[in-house]
Amino acid sequence: MPADKPPQPRVVGSSEPVPDLRSGTTAIITGISNREFLEKYSLPGCIGLSAGETLIDRAIKRAERHLDPAGRWGSWSHAFIVQGYRVDGFQWVLESDLQFHRKHVHLGVQENRLEKYYDEGFYQTLAILDFGLTAEQLNLLLREGLNLVADRTGYSVRELAGTLLALREPRLRGRPNLLAQDRALYCSAFVQHLYQKIGLDLNPGVHGKNTTPEDLARSSLPHRRYILERPIPPGKLTKLRGQLRRRVGVGLARLKASKGKTPEP
Repeated sequence: MPADKPPQPRVVGSSEPVPDLRSGTTAIITGISNREFLEKYSLPGCIGLSAGETLIDRAIKRAERHLDPAGRWGSWSHAFIVQGYRVDGFQWVLESDLQFHRKHVHLGVQENRLEKYYDEGFYQTLAILDFGLTAEQLNLLLREGLNLVADRTGYSVRELAGTLLALREPRLRGRPNLLAQDRALYCSAFVQHLYQKIGLDLNPGVHGKNTTPEDLARSSLPHRRYILERPIPPGKLTKLRGQLRRRVGVGLARLKASKGKTPEP
């Protein structure tokens, strides 16, 4: 018998119902806003992934190129856990993040309304990973997450740097983070920690404190994956083309300069 072909991503428009996907398949969602996507696909216990364009977001995605055989940048720079709806009528998330507000800085494990991810200018791409948790698993996961909020578990930029180092040295990925700290977790390490508490290792062979958002997206555990994609705005596309042309021009100029040099005797 011929080998089964791997499941292909299917594109879902805004008018279609939530697809009942087989585990391991991906639905590419188009034509809807961040808010519509999150309200439609976010369930308690699901993992959320986002991608931004800040310097730290780009640094994380660039470092994740070491996970790709072709050296392509990663797609994701942040991860969070969906809690579900609360008495205020809003969905909330658990996450370890760097939050900067006027006269207030919050670094570490925290609760936030899911609506922070409605901002399409800041979060151009989103994903929801549904591992089909049982009610018992969900309660344990949320309880552990809230305990870390109450304990004021911090966000470790130092551990994030250790993870980026491990990406360059694959032999370090399965070992404890070289720059590990107590009572601290960055975003994807926090998500991995919670799932390990309920008996699910999202990335066997990778130490929890060396886990990246891209690792979570590539988990081999059975799950359903929903990805929101939207076309690159014309202005941004023009900017990217300009950057590419400038880089090519600089490269050609350097090549011509090197060819024009007179070799030393």
